Amino acid sequence: MAHDTPRDAPLLGCIADDFTGATDLANMLVREGMRTIQTIGIPSAPARSADAIVVALKSRTIPADAAVAQSLAALQWLQDQGCRQFFFKYCSTFDSTDAGNIGPVAEALQKALGADLAIACPAFPENGRTVYRGHLFVHDTLLNESGMQNHPLTPMRDANLVRVLQRQSTGKVGLIGTPDVSRGPLAVRERMAALRKEGVTLAIADAIADKDLYTLGEACAGMPLVTGGSGVALGLPGNFRRAHQLVDEGAATRALEGLDALPPRGAVLAGSASQATQGQVAHWIARRPALRIDPLALARGEDLVKQALDFAQAHAEQAVLIYATAAPDDVKAVQEQLGVERAGHLVEQALSAIAKGLRAQGVARLVIAGGETSGAVVQALDVRALRIGPQIDPGVPATLAVDAGGRPHCALALKSGNFGTVDFFEKALRALGAAH
Repeated sequence: MAHDTPRDAPLLGCIADDFTGATDLANMLVREGMRTIQTIGIPSAPARSADAIVVALKSRTIPADAAVAQSLAALQWLQDQGCRQFFFKYCSTFDSTDAGNIGPVAEALQKALGADLAIACPAFPENGRTVYRGHLFVHDTLLNESGMQNHPLTPMRDANLVRVLQRQSTGKVGLIGTPDVSRGPLAVRERMAALRKEGVTLAIADAIADKDLYTLGEACAGMPLVTGGSGVALGLPGNFRRAHQLVDEGAATRALEGLDALPPRGAVLAGSASQATQGQVAHWIARRPALRIDPLALARGEDLVKQALDFAQAHAEQAVLIYATAAPDDVKAVQEQLGVERAGHLVEQALSAIAKGLRAQGVARLVIAGGETSGAVVQALDVRALRIGPQIDPGVPATLAVDAGGRPHCALALKSGNFGTVDFFEKALRALGAAH
């Protein structure tokens, strides 16, 4: 694909395995001065006027072969746009199973790009995710004791990421430990060279502070593929800037232009069962109107979508919360009756239908909690692209959904279940300019 100047083509092409993770990554890149566009799925048209493109897939929990196929298709599209380096983004809690999908997708991308080694680093210190000696911590707690062991789709019962990734991978997995990372980019590159000689193809990288993420990013300059959580992306824009390929232009300042023209009504939809979202739901329902969606009632055929829309209309003067969030024991009980897949599908289907109904009522500013829920909702609303605005909380920006002509049609805050302060819903509605 021909381009008139280097600035016509994006520099960094990113593939995210869920929609909230994609906005998290885009948020990081915008913070570091890259003009960033997030697409929902693989676009049919070329993308221009961006330094980075983030393709948001819904591939985290689908069968590994399907995740690989979608990711390779996204890679091909990004290559067609002229991207120079590629980033595979997954969750900062390394959400996966022994069957994948992090290992299979990473290895498929490596093969397609001819990358003999790629790092894997989910660390996000600003949100309490750190990797030390190959073990993932959530604040002061090992991953497998953090509540993630109860995740309904990807329970994480091992904090040793070398072991976790090795079980998913056909190649050898190694470690770039804190002693090397703490000595800077050159030491990391020397460690990479040693791992290559040992036949290692994927390397878990330690990071306990943002400075480590910048070190890793600099060490990965020129590498075809980087994999990790959004944190590692902090160190990538600097490589392009040092190569005089990136000119800062206030990436987030104009992203939300047109927001004021949208109707002021807002609402919150929550499908996540994470501890953070549970706290946010509890904080909201103590002060504001909320309605719970019961999966067992959905399974009985009760029209909870209509009930939710009637509830929202009855409280049209203020924002409402519609939620399926529940404690782990309650989620487990529902899954035992309905099965994991059916229980999740019923909730996603209902919340998606509610989102469409709310949009028809004139609700144009939505806060969505949960990666799977966010993916289902943006697909139901036929969102194709997002402009990435200012950060609300670490990992969560305000965004503006735009059509092919760049015209805004709704404002969204897509939140990973584990992210955000206890009053996140209220803060997000304010950031989106919603009346609440």
